[in-house]
Order: sequence, then structure tokens, then C-alpha cells
Amino acid sequence: MNIDRTEFIAWMKRIMQRFDILDEVCKTKNNRLEVVDGEELLDNQDLLLLLKISNRSLQRYRSNGKLPYYSISGKIYYKRSDVEQVIRESYSRSVGDRKKNKEG
Repeated sequence: MNIDRTEFIAWMKRIMQRFDILDEVCKTKNNRLEVVDGEELLDNQDLLLLLKISNRSLQRYRSNGKLPYYSISGKIYYKRSDVEQVIRESYSRSVGDRKKNKEG
């Protein structure tokens, strides 16, 4: 089965056009940030990777009220500032506990 050069080039052009379209779609999806009131929103997957915790731990933080969350169209989001606040508070407590243990 042989194809001539012009037919091959035509097929390659079509394939490259499809790749270009897919590339544009990927770029727009990656550049799209979820933002509410000028603040970036993170989803569960973002937080699991950022905090290096399990899905169950993240659920526990929500249930205990330690981490505020927002449900938008059935998907859970967290404000970046809320996440940073929880991290700061957790870090402050752990540093404070270590100081107390050294003094005591």
C-alpha cells in the first residue's frame, strides 16, 4: 500500500491542524483560573497536592470547620486566602507547642 507524496503531505497538514486546535484548547483550559471576588479558588485535587494530605484528612478539616469551603455546582472549592490562613495557624501552633516543650 503506497501513497503518493502529495497525499501524504495533505494528511500531515490535517493532523497538524488538529494538533494546533487541541493545543489551543489545552492552553485556554490551563490559563483559566477559578476566581471569585478577585480571589483564586482551589479544588480538592489542588489542596491534596498542595498540603500532601489524604482525601479523608481534607474531609475531616471541612467537617471540623477548620477549613472553610464553598460548593459551586456540586463541586467543592476553597479560597486560597483561607487555605493560607489555616496553614499559618497550624504552623504557629506547632512552633508554640515546641517552645512550650523546651521550656517545660
